[in-house]
Amino acid sequence: MINDIHEMERVGLCGLSTHWSINCKRAGKRFAHPGSMLLGSTGARLWADYLDPLPGFSGRFDFIHKVNIPLLFQIHNNLTESLEPCRSDWFPSHLHMEFMDHRLTFSERKFISWNDCAVSVQTWTNHSGKDLVLQLKAPFHDRCDRHLQGHFKIDHYSFDIAGAIAVSEPLLYTGLLVKSGESVSFIAAAAFGISGLDDLDLLKTRASAYAEGGLTADQLIHKQKEEYQQWFDLTPVFGSSDPLLDKTWLYRWFLLRHNLADPQYGNLTHPLFYEGRSHKKSKQPFSKGGWEFSKLINLSVPLHIMDARWYQDPVYSEGPLRNMAASPGEDGQFSCMTVDTVMHAFASFSCWAAYQLFLVHRNFDTIAELLPSMKRQILECNRIHGNESDYLMIEYKHTRTGKEYQPSYWFFHDFPKNPKDKTTYTHLKRVDRSVYHYLNTCAIAHVCKVTGDPEAELYDQMAENIKHDVLEKMWDEKTQFFYDLHYQTDEKAFVKNIVGFYPGWAQMIDDRYNGLMEHLLDVREFNTKCPFPTVSADCPAYSKEGGWMGHFVKGRNGCVWNGPAWPYTNSITLDALAKESKRTNHQYDQQFAYFLREYSFLHFMKRDLSQPGIVEHYNSATGEPLSDEQEYNHSFYIDLIISHVAGLSIEPDRIVLDPIDNGLDYFYLDRVKAAGLDIRITYRNPNVHCEHPELEEGYRLYVNNKLVFSNDTLCRIELPIQELSRT
Repeated sequence: MINDIHEMERVGLCGLSTHWSINCKRAGKRFAHPGSMLLGSTGARLWADYLDPLPGFSGRFDFIHKVNIPLLFQIHNNLTESLEPCRSDWFPSHLHMEFMDHRLTFSERKFISWNDCAVSVQTWTNHSGKDLVLQLKAPFHDRCDRHLQGHFKIDHYSFDIAGAIAVSEPLLYTGLLVKSGESVSFIAAAAFGISGLDDLDLLKTRASAYAEGGLTADQLIHKQKEEYQQWFDLTPVFGSSDPLLDKTWLYRWFLLRHNLADPQYGNLTHPLFYEGRSHKKSKQPFSKGGWEFSKLINLSVPLHIMDARWYQDPVYSEGPLRNMAASPGEDGQFSCMTVDTVMHAFASFSCWAAYQLFLVHRNFDTIAELLPSMKRQILECNRIHGNESDYLMIEYKHTRTGKEYQPSYWFFHDFPKNPKDKTTYTHLKRVDRSVYHYLNTCAIAHVCKVTGDPEAELYDQMAENIKHDVLEKMWDEKTQFFYDLHYQTDEKAFVKNIVGFYPGWAQMIDDRYNGLMEHLLDVREFNTKCPFPTVSADCPAYSKEGGWMGHFVKGRNGCVWNGPAWPYTNSITLDALAKESKRTNHQYDQQFAYFLREYSFLHFMKRDLSQPGIVEHYNSATGEPLSDEQEYNHSFYIDLIISHVAGLSIEPDRIVLDPIDNGLDYFYLDRVKAAGLDIRITYRNPNVHCEHPELEEGYRLYVNNKLVFSNDTLCRIELPIQELSRT
């Protein structure tokens, strides 16, 4: 996705410019599996799971959710059955394909627009001694004037799909003749919507706007680039002396845009971010089988919000919260959902993320509107997962914290061979669910104060009670770690799960717990070759590639949390390490810098910065991907850069600067809008040669284009928002 750093400079992406273009990024040939290609651009409802290397749109296409449409349209030729091997250049906004042999030359640029149009711009040149005949093949056969129109019946959802196809050259419907030595260029477009809701005439108009709108091929692609870029124009800008951090930052913003959806239908009437655009198992046409990530998954909602809260428009972070509040499940809990179905509820920290969103955007009306549903999360969590002896949360289903097969559930049965036997695992008072519950309760106390709700003190006290029980009952002084507990006896399950670091992430701990982070640094425990394993490497049930005691209980490389490295927990654990470093006078800065780079490398196939691609989980010893669903959106990263590299935190009444020293020669963070302020942060090490002399030396904060703080070195400073607002 990202070119050489020098090319970035050439096109003006480095320096201090806030005008950068996502469209100059390319990644050559990117594929989902051999013989298929990926497409970066996605519509509000339409996208490609994968593309076949054929002219047009053949492969697997989805609409709102997994529907496995095999063909939108294709251009067939009579001279060759295969255009392989073809050359392709992947750009975030479009895909460029080229093929040439002794018979013909073919070039195509294609994309899916935000308004759900699949658009193909093609050029063919005939080198053979025969006539080249090009003909459009489509699943629709109803011809109406210059269009084809029709419907896809989707049995497993409440919607069917309507489509309309338009072409700039009508002879494509019957056969376009290209004589030897001649060339032809044309545009084909297909628009899609919901049958009965999106009028066919509207779809025809959309398709015709691309195919018959009077734009040349180059103008059409330029228009798509501009429209695609508009979303990124509202993102913050970050650059540094480390290309790895810079490229990962850009890729993470692409991940959010790639997984952004706006079905405007059923339970999903507000925009949201999907956990991924791909799906496991069945690719049978129009089939539902298998698992898909393209739905609202409440487990990942707060992870999305932690990054997307820094986007200048809060609508995309507010959307999933509004969807969950409007369609509660399981007795009022925020739950997973499709447009038709409200499903189960995972443990999550959505209320805390909603409060972090508020701190950036100060969206008072929205947070006040969400407060009743946020309170309901705490009440229902207490009722379903609480107990009479303390304020800790019991997990009865090991899948519901999103970390299935963490070994502590089986500790009291000595890690049996068959973990699927329910008699061999024990319900637990879980560290992760209890810490989420604490953060959510803290958030509601804060929101009550902001909105004048009289129950603020009630939730403050509840949070203190949860914190007390986590620290007093789950901490083991001898081994210096936090453990899950037997749900009846409070015996510790002596398994060092990755969630044992969560109390540090929630900033619940003080100097009495200083031994906690040493486990993260120990090569015998969590400091593996590809950090961090989801259970310590000294656990008897540890498996670097996800099996269970020698058996693959969820299939080869199935997703289990007993050893593989997951971006989800890497992001939280890195956040914990940074916060602990700051609490202990920056004791762990060097280690954070190392682990942040290792986490960044997970975003690139084989650590090659020209090949972006993040998946669900990785072998914790080798770093090999254990899944193949590209562009997986199940973690946060942008927030780590803003909060701990640039050092910016937004609190109710102040801005705090407290960066981790990552050993960078320089960095800059610009175009941040938070708490009603325009914020820019720069740093230049005065003792190191810097390729950007326009950067002033030292650590600097600019608010509303005025310098309000500077220091020779990185440091901590607190600045009242009220005073900054006057600048």
